[in-house]
Amino acid sequence: MFYVLHGDDIYTQTEELDRLRDRMDDTGMAELNTTLLDGRTVTWEELRQHCDSLPFLSDRRLIIVSGLLTRLAQRGAGVTDQQFLERLIEHLPHLPPTTRLVFVEDRPLPHRHPVLALARSQEDGYERAFAQPSEHALTRWVYQRVSQEGGHIESQAVHALCTFVGDDLYKLHHEVQKLVAYTDGQRAITEDDVHTLTPQARQGNIFDLVDALGQRNGSLAASTYHDLLAMGEHPLGILGMITRQFRLMIQVKELSPQFPAVSALAHALHQSPYPIRKILAQSHNYSMKQLHTIYHKLLEVDVAIKTGQTEATLALDTLIGGFSGQP
Repeated sequence: MFYVLHGDDIYTQTEELDRLRDRMDDTGMAELNTTLLDGRTVTWEELRQHCDSLPFLSDRRLIIVSGLLTRLAQRGAGVTDQQFLERLIEHLPHLPPTTRLVFVEDRPLPHRHPVLALARSQEDGYERAFAQPSEHALTRWVYQRVSQEGGHIESQAVHALCTFVGDDLYKLHHEVQKLVAYTDGQRAITEDDVHTLTPQARQGNIFDLVDALGQRNGSLAASTYHDLLAMGEHPLGILGMITRQFRLMIQVKELSPQFPAVSALAHALHQSPYPIRKILAQSHNYSMKQLHTIYHKLLEVDVAIKTGQTEATLALDTLIGGFSGQP
Protein backbone atom coordinates (compact mmCIF):
# COMPACT_ATOMS: atom_id res chain seq x y z
CA MET A 1 0.00 0.00 0.00
CA PHE A 2 2.80 2.44 0.79
CA TYR A 3 6.46 2.57 -0.15
CA VAL A 4 9.43 4.54 1.19
CA LEU A 5 12.32 5.02 -1.26
CA HIS A 6 15.13 7.06 0.28
CA GLY A 7 18.85 7.73 -0.13
CA ASP A 8 21.35 9.69 -2.24
CA ASP A 9 21.55 7.20 -5.15
CA ILE A 10 18.94 9.05 -7.16
CA TYR A 11 19.64 7.09 -10.36
CA THR A 12 18.83 3.62 -8.96
CA GLN A 13 15.97 5.07 -6.94
CA THR A 14 14.45 6.50 -10.14
CA GLU A 15 14.83 3.14 -11.86
CA GLU A 16 12.94 1.45 -9.02
CA LEU A 17 10.19 4.06 -9.23
CA ASP A 18 9.92 3.56 -13.00
CA ARG A 19 9.58 -0.20 -12.51
CA LEU A 20 6.82 0.41 -10.00
CA ARG A 21 4.98 2.65 -12.44
CA ASP A 22 5.39 0.12 -15.25
CA ARG A 23 3.87 -2.65 -13.11
CA MET A 24 0.81 -0.47 -12.59
CA ASP A 25 0.34 0.25 -16.28
CA ASP A 26 -1.61 -2.93 -17.13
CA THR A 27 -4.70 -1.02 -18.23
CA GLY A 28 -3.03 1.81 -20.13
CA MET A 29 -4.55 4.30 -17.68
CA ALA A 30 -1.50 4.79 -15.44
CA GLU A 31 -0.92 8.39 -16.49
CA LEU A 32 -4.47 9.37 -15.56
CA ASN A 33 -4.12 7.61 -12.22
CA THR A 34 -0.74 9.01 -11.18
CA THR A 35 -0.43 12.10 -9.00
CA LEU A 36 2.86 13.85 -8.19
CA LEU A 37 2.98 15.95 -5.02
CA ASP A 38 5.67 18.27 -3.69
CA GLY A 39 6.22 17.17 -0.10
CA ARG A 40 7.75 20.52 0.82
CA THR A 41 4.41 22.29 0.41
CA VAL A 42 1.65 19.67 0.45
CA THR A 43 -0.83 19.82 3.33
CA TRP A 44 -2.33 16.90 5.23
CA GLU A 45 -5.77 17.60 3.78
CA GLU A 46 -4.42 17.58 0.19
CA LEU A 47 -2.53 14.33 0.70
CA ARG A 48 -5.47 12.58 2.35
CA GLN A 49 -7.84 13.72 -0.39
CA HIS A 50 -5.59 12.28 -3.12
CA CYS A 51 -5.03 9.03 -1.21
CA ASP A 52 -8.74 8.49 -0.62
CA SER A 53 -9.80 9.24 -4.21
CA LEU A 54 -10.90 6.33 -6.39
CA PRO A 55 -8.90 5.45 -9.54
CA PHE A 56 -10.28 6.19 -13.00
CA LEU A 57 -11.05 3.07 -15.09
CA SER A 58 -8.40 1.13 -13.20
CA ASP A 59 -8.03 -0.83 -10.00
CA ARG A 60 -5.07 1.20 -8.69
CA ARG A 61 -4.07 4.79 -8.11
CA LEU A 62 -0.44 5.91 -7.66
CA ILE A 63 0.46 8.87 -5.43
CA ILE A 64 4.14 9.94 -5.47
CA VAL A 65 5.22 12.42 -2.80
CA SER A 66 8.75 13.88 -2.92
CA GLY A 67 10.53 15.26 0.13
CA LEU A 68 7.70 15.01 2.66
CA LEU A 69 9.31 12.61 5.14
CA THR A 70 12.54 14.65 5.21
CA ARG A 71 10.49 17.74 5.95
CA LEU A 72 8.59 16.02 8.78
CA ALA A 73 11.83 14.65 10.28
CA GLN A 74 13.55 18.03 10.55
CA ARG A 75 14.53 19.24 13.99
CA GLY A 76 12.37 22.00 15.29
CA ALA A 77 9.41 21.05 13.10
CA GLY A 78 6.42 23.22 13.82
CA VAL A 79 3.17 22.12 15.42
CA THR A 80 1.50 21.78 12.01
CA ASP A 81 4.16 19.33 10.76
CA GLN A 82 4.04 17.37 14.01
CA GLN A 83 0.29 17.00 13.65
CA PHE A 84 0.81 16.07 9.98
CA LEU A 85 3.18 13.26 10.99
CA GLU A 86 0.83 11.96 13.68
CA ARG A 87 -2.13 11.89 11.28
CA LEU A 88 -0.02 10.25 8.59
CA ILE A 89 1.13 7.46 10.91
CA GLU A 90 -2.46 6.87 11.95
CA HIS A 91 -3.79 6.86 8.39
CA LEU A 92 -1.18 4.77 6.54
CA PRO A 93 -2.38 1.36 7.82
CA HIS A 94 -5.89 2.23 6.61
CA LEU A 95 -5.19 3.35 3.04
CA PRO A 96 -7.81 2.24 0.50
CA PRO A 97 -6.80 -1.01 -1.25
CA THR A 98 -6.79 0.87 -4.56
CA THR A 99 -4.10 3.35 -3.43
CA ARG A 100 -0.35 2.98 -3.84
CA LEU A 101 1.40 5.77 -1.92
CA VAL A 102 5.13 6.26 -2.62
CA PHE A 103 7.37 8.52 -0.54
CA VAL A 104 10.53 9.53 -2.42
CA GLU A 105 13.42 11.14 -0.51
CA ASP A 106 16.73 12.25 -2.04
CA ARG A 107 18.68 11.63 1.18
CA PRO A 108 18.79 8.84 3.76
CA LEU A 109 16.10 9.04 6.41
CA PRO A 110 16.95 8.54 10.10
CA HIS A 111 16.68 4.88 11.06
CA ARG A 112 14.14 5.76 13.77
CA HIS A 113 11.88 7.78 11.48
CA PRO A 114 8.34 6.68 12.49
CA VAL A 115 7.23 6.14 8.88
CA LEU A 116 10.24 3.86 8.27
CA ALA A 117 9.43 1.94 11.43
CA LEU A 118 5.83 1.59 10.29
CA ALA A 119 6.89 0.39 6.82
CA ARG A 120 9.07 -2.31 8.39
CA SER A 121 6.36 -3.49 10.75
CA GLN A 122 3.39 -3.45 8.36
CA GLU A 123 2.79 -6.19 5.83
CA ASP A 124 1.54 -3.55 3.39
CA GLY A 125 4.61 -1.31 3.89
CA TYR A 126 7.84 -1.38 1.91
CA GLU A 127 11.12 0.44 2.60
CA ARG A 128 14.34 0.54 0.59
CA ALA A 129 17.45 2.66 1.05
CA PHE A 130 19.48 3.68 -2.01
CA ALA A 131 23.10 4.51 -1.15
CA GLN A 132 25.51 5.98 -3.69
CA PRO A 133 27.98 3.19 -4.59
CA SER A 134 31.30 3.22 -2.75
CA GLU A 135 34.57 3.24 -4.68
CA HIS A 136 34.74 -0.57 -4.84
CA ALA A 137 31.01 -1.00 -5.43
CA LEU A 138 31.20 1.40 -8.37
CA THR A 139 33.42 -0.98 -10.38
CA ARG A 140 30.96 -3.83 -9.75
CA TRP A 141 28.16 -1.52 -10.86
CA VAL A 142 29.95 -0.86 -14.19
CA TYR A 143 30.57 -4.58 -14.77
CA GLN A 144 26.89 -5.33 -14.09
CA ARG A 145 25.64 -2.54 -16.37
CA VAL A 146 27.88 -3.64 -19.22
CA SER A 147 26.63 -7.20 -18.81
CA GLN A 148 22.99 -6.06 -18.74
CA GLU A 149 23.57 -4.17 -21.99
CA GLY A 150 24.96 -7.35 -23.58
CA GLY A 151 28.66 -6.41 -23.58
CA HIS A 152 31.98 -7.28 -21.97
CA ILE A 153 34.61 -4.94 -20.56
CA GLU A 154 38.26 -5.17 -19.51
CA SER A 155 39.26 -4.22 -15.98
CA GLN A 156 41.49 -1.35 -17.22
CA ALA A 157 38.52 0.08 -19.11
CA VAL A 158 36.36 -0.08 -15.97
CA HIS A 159 39.03 1.77 -14.00
CA ALA A 160 39.34 4.39 -16.76
CA LEU A 161 35.57 4.94 -16.87
CA CYS A 162 35.34 5.36 -13.09
CA THR A 163 38.35 7.68 -13.06
CA PHE A 164 37.18 9.97 -15.84
CA VAL A 165 33.40 9.95 -15.37
CA GLY A 166 33.35 9.57 -11.57
CA ASP A 167 30.33 8.31 -9.63
CA ASP A 168 27.66 10.09 -11.66
CA LEU A 169 25.56 7.02 -12.48
CA TYR A 170 23.55 8.81 -15.16
CA LYS A 171 26.70 9.68 -17.11
CA LEU A 172 28.27 6.27 -16.44
CA HIS A 173 25.26 4.42 -17.80
CA HIS A 174 25.19 6.66 -20.87
CA GLU A 175 28.87 5.95 -21.54
CA VAL A 176 28.34 2.20 -20.99
CA GLN A 177 25.51 2.16 -23.54
CA LYS A 178 27.65 4.05 -26.03
CA LEU A 179 30.65 1.74 -25.56
CA VAL A 180 28.57 -1.45 -25.86
CA ALA A 181 26.99 -0.13 -29.05
CA TYR A 182 30.45 0.76 -30.37
CA THR A 183 31.82 -2.75 -29.81
CA ASP A 184 28.46 -4.35 -30.73
CA GLY A 185 29.09 -7.02 -28.10
CA GLN A 186 31.63 -8.67 -30.42
CA ARG A 187 34.61 -7.99 -28.20
CA ALA A 188 35.46 -6.63 -24.78
CA ILE A 189 35.49 -2.88 -24.29
CA THR A 190 39.10 -1.70 -23.91
CA GLU A 191 40.72 1.29 -22.28
CA ASP A 192 41.45 2.66 -25.77
CA ASP A 193 37.71 2.54 -26.52
CA VAL A 194 37.06 4.62 -23.40
CA HIS A 195 39.67 7.18 -24.48
CA THR A 196 38.16 7.29 -27.98
CA LEU A 197 34.50 7.67 -27.08
CA THR A 198 34.28 9.21 -23.61
CA PRO A 199 34.60 13.01 -23.57
CA GLN A 200 35.65 12.96 -19.92
CA ALA A 201 38.60 10.75 -20.88
CA ARG A 202 40.34 13.83 -22.21
CA GLN A 203 40.69 14.80 -18.58
CA GLY A 204 43.05 11.83 -18.43
CA ASN A 205 45.40 13.68 -20.77
CA ILE A 206 45.35 16.54 -18.29
CA PHE A 207 46.40 14.10 -15.56
CA ASP A 208 49.27 13.02 -17.82
CA LEU A 209 50.19 16.63 -18.59
CA VAL A 210 50.23 17.60 -14.92
CA ASP A 211 52.20 14.44 -14.11
CA ALA A 212 54.79 15.43 -16.71
CA LEU A 213 54.97 18.94 -15.25
CA GLY A 214 55.47 17.49 -11.76
CA GLN A 215 58.28 15.29 -13.05
CA ARG A 216 59.83 18.29 -14.84
CA ASN A 217 59.52 16.37 -18.12
CA GLY A 218 59.13 19.25 -20.54
CA SER A 219 59.11 17.18 -23.73
CA LEU A 220 56.36 14.85 -22.48
CA ALA A 221 54.32 17.79 -21.19
CA ALA A 222 54.60 19.60 -24.54
CA SER A 223 53.76 16.41 -26.46
CA THR A 224 50.67 15.80 -24.31
CA TYR A 225 49.58 19.41 -24.77
CA HIS A 226 49.82 19.15 -28.56
CA ASP A 227 47.95 15.83 -28.47
CA LEU A 228 45.08 17.68 -26.81
CA LEU A 229 45.23 20.36 -29.50
CA ALA A 230 45.12 17.63 -32.16
CA MET A 231 41.96 16.25 -30.51
CA GLY A 232 40.30 19.60 -31.12
CA GLU A 233 40.66 21.11 -27.64
CA HIS A 234 40.96 24.90 -27.56
CA PRO A 235 44.00 26.30 -25.70
CA LEU A 236 41.71 28.19 -23.31
CA GLY A 237 39.85 24.96 -22.59
CA ILE A 238 43.13 23.22 -21.84
CA LEU A 239 44.18 26.10 -19.63
CA GLY A 240 40.88 25.80 -17.76
CA MET A 241 41.42 22.07 -17.19
CA ILE A 242 45.00 22.64 -15.99
CA THR A 243 43.80 25.39 -13.64
CA ARG A 244 41.11 23.13 -12.21
CA GLN A 245 43.69 20.40 -11.65
CA PHE A 246 46.02 22.69 -9.71
CA ARG A 247 43.10 24.15 -7.73
CA LEU A 248 42.13 20.64 -6.66
CA MET A 249 45.75 19.89 -5.76
CA ILE A 250 45.81 22.93 -3.47
CA GLN A 251 42.55 21.84 -1.83
CA VAL A 252 43.75 18.24 -1.47
CA LYS A 253 47.06 19.33 0.03
CA GLU A 254 45.30 21.59 2.54
CA LEU A 255 42.62 19.09 3.57
CA SER A 256 44.46 15.76 3.46
CA PRO A 257 45.78 16.08 7.05
CA GLN A 258 42.16 16.44 8.26
CA PHE A 259 40.85 13.64 6.02
CA PRO A 260 43.48 10.89 5.76
CA ALA A 261 41.03 8.49 4.07
CA VAL A 262 40.63 9.17 0.35
CA SER A 263 36.88 8.52 0.48
CA ALA A 264 36.42 11.10 3.25
CA LEU A 265 38.63 13.60 1.41
CA ALA A 266 36.65 13.11 -1.81
CA HIS A 267 33.39 13.58 0.07
CA ALA A 268 34.64 16.81 1.63
CA LEU A 269 35.52 18.12 -1.85
CA HIS A 270 32.29 16.80 -3.45
CA GLN A 271 34.37 14.70 -5.86
CA SER A 272 34.64 11.05 -6.79
CA PRO A 273 37.39 9.10 -4.94
CA TYR A 274 38.97 7.95 -8.22
CA PRO A 275 40.36 11.30 -9.47
CA ILE A 276 41.08 12.47 -5.91
CA ARG A 277 43.37 9.47 -5.35
CA LYS A 278 45.31 10.48 -8.49
CA ILE A 279 45.39 14.17 -7.54
CA LEU A 280 46.63 13.31 -4.04
CA ALA A 281 49.58 11.46 -5.58
CA GLN A 282 50.27 14.39 -7.92
CA SER A 283 50.22 16.90 -5.06
CA HIS A 284 53.31 15.25 -3.57
CA ASN A 285 55.33 16.61 -6.52
CA TYR A 286 54.80 20.19 -5.34
CA SER A 287 55.15 22.21 -2.21
CA MET A 288 52.23 24.40 -1.21
CA LYS A 289 54.28 27.48 -2.10
CA GLN A 290 54.93 26.12 -5.59
CA LEU A 291 51.24 25.34 -6.08
CA HIS A 292 50.21 28.88 -5.12
CA THR A 293 52.89 30.34 -7.42
CA ILE A 294 51.69 28.19 -10.33
CA TYR A 295 48.06 29.03 -9.66
CA HIS A 296 48.76 32.77 -9.77
CA LYS A 297 50.78 32.30 -12.96
CA LEU A 298 47.85 30.49 -14.55
CA LEU A 299 45.66 33.48 -13.70
CA GLU A 300 48.15 35.87 -15.33
CA VAL A 301 48.25 33.79 -18.52
CA ASP A 302 44.44 33.57 -18.61
CA VAL A 303 44.15 37.36 -18.36
CA ALA A 304 46.90 37.89 -20.96
CA ILE A 305 45.15 35.63 -23.50
CA LYS A 306 41.69 37.08 -22.95
CA THR A 307 42.92 40.67 -23.20
CA GLY A 308 44.82 39.98 -26.43
CA GLN A 309 48.28 40.49 -24.93
CA THR A 310 49.47 37.10 -26.20
CA GLU A 311 48.42 34.33 -28.58
CA ALA A 312 46.81 31.38 -26.79
CA THR A 313 48.72 28.42 -28.25
CA LEU A 314 52.09 30.11 -27.85
CA ALA A 315 51.21 31.28 -24.34
CA LEU A 316 50.54 27.72 -23.18
CA ASP A 317 53.67 26.40 -24.89
CA THR A 318 55.70 28.99 -23.00
CA LEU A 319 53.83 28.32 -19.77
CA ILE A 320 54.38 24.55 -19.96
CA GLY A 321 58.03 25.00 -20.82
CA GLY A 322 58.48 27.33 -17.87
CA PHE A 323 56.68 25.04 -15.38
CA SER A 324 58.52 21.90 -16.41
CA GLY A 325 61.83 23.70 -16.04
CA GLN A 326 61.15 24.98 -12.52
CA PRO A 327 63.56 23.75 -9.83
